[in-house]
Amino acid sequence: MSLLRSHRVPRWAACLLLSWPAAAFAWGDEGHQVIGLIAERYIAPATRATIDALLETDASGLTAGRSMAWESTWADRYRDSDPPGVHTRRRATQAWHYVDIEIDAPDLDAACGGHPPLPPGIPASAGPPEDCVVDKIRQFSGELADPGTAAPERLLALQFLLHLVGDLHQPLHAADHFDHGGNGVRVRAEHAEAGNLHHYWDAVFVRRLGRAPEEVAAQLIGEISPRRRLEWSAGSPEDWARESFEIARTRAYGPLPAAGAHGSRWLDDAYGAAALETVRRQLEKAGVRLAHLLDAALADVVPSAP
Repeated sequence: MSLLRSHRVPRWAACLLLSWPAAAFAWGDEGHQVIGLIAERYIAPATRATIDALLETDASGLTAGRSMAWESTWADRYRDSDPPGVHTRRRATQAWHYVDIEIDAPDLDAACGGHPPLPPGIPASAGPPEDCVVDKIRQFSGELADPGTAAPERLLALQFLLHLVGDLHQPLHAADHFDHGGNGVRVRAEHAEAGNLHHYWDAVFVRRLGRAPEEVAAQLIGEISPRRRLEWSAGSPEDWARESFEIARTRAYGPLPAAGAHGSRWLDDAYGAAALETVRRQLEKAGVRLAHLLDAALADVVPSAP
C-alpha cells in the first residue's frame, strides 16, 4: 500500500494543482514529500497517532491526501490559493518560508527583524507577514505543544511545521546575495532546462535523486545511521538556519562560475555532483529534525509510547 494515502480532491482544487508551476514550491513537492516520509519513519507511535488524527480534520482540499507527506505541501498550496487578482494569503504568509541572511553581512537576528514577539492573544497563523521562517517554527511549535490551543489552530500549526522545517533546510531559503535567494541568478546545466539557481536547488537536483518520493525516502532512510540521527536531532531552528546559510555560502554560491555573454552561468558536472550530495543530506536532516521537533512538541499532550 502506498504511504501517500489518496483522498478525493474538489474539482476547483485539482485545477489549481495542475496550473501551478513547479518552480513555485520550495524543494518541489517531491522534496517536501520525501522529508515528510522520513519524519514518518522516525516519530514515536503516539505522536504519529495524534498527527494522523489532526490531519484527518483538514477539510481545505488543498492537498491530494492527508498523510504527513501530502500535508507537507499544504503551506505552499495555501499561499498560492488566492483567487485571481487577490493576494491576501500570499502577502500574509510568503515571508514565513525563508530567512534572508545576507552573504556579505550575515546577521540572523537582523534577517528576522529582531524576532518581534506575537502580539498578545494573536495566534501564530495570524502573525505579522514579516515574520521569518525561524520565528514561525518557534511560534507554531509552541502552539502545537500547548494543550490549550484550539483544534483549528493546532491543525494549522502542524501543517505549517510540516512544511517550514523543510524550507529551512533548503540552503537558498536561508541566504541572499542581492538576488532574492538565487532567483535572480540564471543557470544552465547538462540534461536540465535553463532556469534560476533557486529553482535548481528547489527541484532540479532533487529530481535527480529519483521521481518517486517513496523510493527516494526509503533510499535516504537507509543512509541515516543512529549516530547521524542523534547528531542531527540536536540544535535549534536558529542553528539549522545558520547551518543552511553556511551551506548556501560555500556550496551554492561559492563554486558558481562567472556569467557568460548572455548572463547565464553553466553548472558543470562537479557543481552538480556536489549539489546532489548536499541535497541528499539536507533532506535527511530535515526529516530527522522534523520528527524530533514533533515528538518534543507533542510529548506532554499525548500518552507516552509503549
